[in-house]
Amino acid sequence: MSADDDATVGTSTRHGEAYYDPYDVDINADPYPNFRRLRDEAPVFHNDRYDFWALSRWQDVEPALTNWQTFSNARSDILDIIKAVSGAGVRLPKGAVLFEDPPEHTMHRGLMSRVFTPRRMEALEDRVRAFCVQILDAFVGERHFDFVADLGNEMPMKVIGMLLGIPESEQPAVRKRSDEILRTRPGEPLRVREDQIADGRMFGDYIDWRAKHPSDDLMTALLNAEFEDERGERRTLTREEVLTYTQVLAGAGNETTGRLIGWLGKVLGEHPDQRRELAADPSLIPAAIEETLRFEPTGPHLARYVARDFECHGRTVPEGSAVLILVGAANRDERHWTDPDRFDIHRDQGRHLTFGFGLHFCLGASLARLEGRVAMEEVLRRFPDWEVEHEGARLAPTSTVRGWDSMPVRLG
Repeated sequence: MSADDDATVGTSTRHGEAYYDPYDVDINADPYPNFRRLRDEAPVFHNDRYDFWALSRWQDVEPALTNWQTFSNARSDILDIIKAVSGAGVRLPKGAVLFEDPPEHTMHRGLMSRVFTPRRMEALEDRVRAFCVQILDAFVGERHFDFVADLGNEMPMKVIGMLLGIPESEQPAVRKRSDEILRTRPGEPLRVREDQIADGRMFGDYIDWRAKHPSDDLMTALLNAEFEDERGERRTLTREEVLTYTQVLAGAGNETTGRLIGWLGKVLGEHPDQRRELAADPSLIPAAIEETLRFEPTGPHLARYVARDFECHGRTVPEGSAVLILVGAANRDERHWTDPDRFDIHRDQGRHLTFGFGLHFCLGASLARLEGRVAMEEVLRRFPDWEVEHEGARLAPTSTVRGWDSMPVRLG
């Protein structure tokens, strides 16, 4: 299969072979048939058109996420950025914890762990609930509601804005900026610009103001946290490092939870019996959150740069390659899960890989779970029944995360 041989895009195969293309909008609409073909026929798959490899079986995906010596994050965790760094010489900003391996990653993640403490996250619940109540009460008595436009776009940004000290009037612009950076044209890779990678310049005024007016928010904690850097020097973050951190937090915090809320609206709308169980017994909601994350992961893959040759299933992935670690495929691998294509809030859960695993496990996972749980408690308290209006649902045009721009439902 050559790079010029471009037939049959949008189906599960090209010329009868197992195939995967993260930029194909038809595949992205339902990637699971493709994932199944990859697991069965090409567990180590090479896409000739875009020159990347992909791992799809749980037994290969899980250890790859912990093997940073082979599967490096140092050139990003996004395929398009890895290609731009490797091929076009694009430089990454310093201090982006998502784009690092040890020892730099160990240093910066340790700093973030002291800021993103479980205690700090638990203390947010009342504020998160207040944001949900404010949004949802306006729809009581209405017949229509959009899980993304009305809730998923609004509540996570309010939470991140509160954590970082971003004024509410400026939050829509922050969300729009973060969203635009990840947008792709249908069928095309992401256009990578060096000045847009983890670019936090729009937060400069907030950071400067907060430095002079400390508070108890995350921004103040970032500005004042001391750590020992890679040269053994005791210091605080530079202004540029704080800008980078802030953009990473604002983008990741908004994207992950917003997409999760959209999937909860869709999946629970399509499984009304299980939704009614949650309405009758809210203690089941955390399990439903985990099953939704497994069943429809907000990020279907994580990219890595291959730092040394890798042998698997009789194939060699050569040093210097880009590889997609398909967590969405692993989360539905029948070699690991029983009946994985069935959504079941009572599943003996085990551990899904949606938030990663090992060294780069998502630092914001506890916050995303908190926001998802509180959102569903408040939604189900007001609206125990809804039907998805599929004709109005729109998938977001992005190859890095998977979720909805619009998920409208009819209430009652």
